[in-house]
Amino acid sequence: MTRHALDVSDDGRILTLSGSEGPLRFHAVWLRDNAQDEETRAPGNGQRLIALRDIPEDTRIEAAEQADDTLRLTFAPEGKTIAFDTGWLARHAYDRADDRAPGWTAPVVETWDSALMNAAPTGDFGEVSADPAARRDWLAQIARLGFARLTGGPVEDGALFKVVDLFGHVRETNYGRKFEVRTEVNPTNLAYTGLGLQAHTDNPYRDPVPTVQVLYCLESSAAGGENMVVDGFAVAQRLRDENPEWFDVLSRHCARFEYAGGDGVCLRSRRPMIELAPDGELIGVRFNNRSAAAITDVPFDDMPTYYAAYRRMGEIIDDPAMEVTFRLDPGEAFVVNNTRVLHARKGYSGSGTRWLQGCYADMDGLRSTLAVLEAGR
Repeated sequence: MTRHALDVSDDGRILTLSGSEGPLRFHAVWLRDNAQDEETRAPGNGQRLIALRDIPEDTRIEAAEQADDTLRLTFAPEGKTIAFDTGWLARHAYDRADDRAPGWTAPVVETWDSALMNAAPTGDFGEVSADPAARRDWLAQIARLGFARLTGGPVEDGALFKVVDLFGHVRETNYGRKFEVRTEVNPTNLAYTGLGLQAHTDNPYRDPVPTVQVLYCLESSAAGGENMVVDGFAVAQRLRDENPEWFDVLSRHCARFEYAGGDGVCLRSRRPMIELAPDGELIGVRFNNRSAAAITDVPFDDMPTYYAAYRRMGEIIDDPAMEVTFRLDPGEAFVVNNTRVLHARKGYSGSGTRWLQGCYADMDGLRSTLAVLEAGR
């Protein structure tokens, strides 16, 4: 039990809780809006049963009392008394100094570089499929680090769908539910050649972009072709630390991306290479030189700075100190958060075979599954 000192402002508009977390202030209208009683929230799913218009504009706290970890507040003019858990209030407190620099990341995010090489997150397909705790731990690594491998899977056409079934649903695109990654004659996409590819995010020309990519190995006897991942958030923060102006210009102005490689397909998007939320949180990276269109949304005077920043971002991405490299054998896969982690492939020879299948899914499904597993539901 955590005991808090309570103080209600004279006009009833602000409640202050003083405890081990320090003084935390809450507005009366916020508290009333976040009431958890059955008349405000549906017991089964937690969705609100009232709209903000149903809460009086002059809502204020008329009385406050605490018993153990429960805080009971009476709101005027409704005359309604609602119980709050003080631990819940402490976890959802918004009274904090906003001293975060642009490019900050959420607490769940852990950035990384090549030092992760010998500790790359990995799960066993059988264990992750059968054991909820193993699945939770594997998904938590993707949420924290932006990628994870999976080993010991079946070697069969379409096995990657079983990976997606562990956390969500396939997002079908113009490439179909899945696409093949192997050498082709006159390919429509450079991914289907034996060339090495610069680390990139996939499908930056889509809006919204697929937020999860799965690549699953079925054959791998060709020399080379190792997979590589780079933490785009670590890249962006390194650029910011080296030159804040360059970070700013890439996050403030939109790049353009385009793909028109097949009949009836012309995909275009306009988004910054470094995407920030309005409060400066780093929420996305889009980088794909192959799909970059003419950049036309940068003012004339800023274009030289933009290109200098763009060049430097590419150099940081190419720095071996930023990459984690591994080879996929048949029955192995890796999953990446496509809004954060760039992936690449080393070049491989024409002898032997190399066949991977890929598909897309989304992080909302992954985070939902993880939240359910963490809650033990």
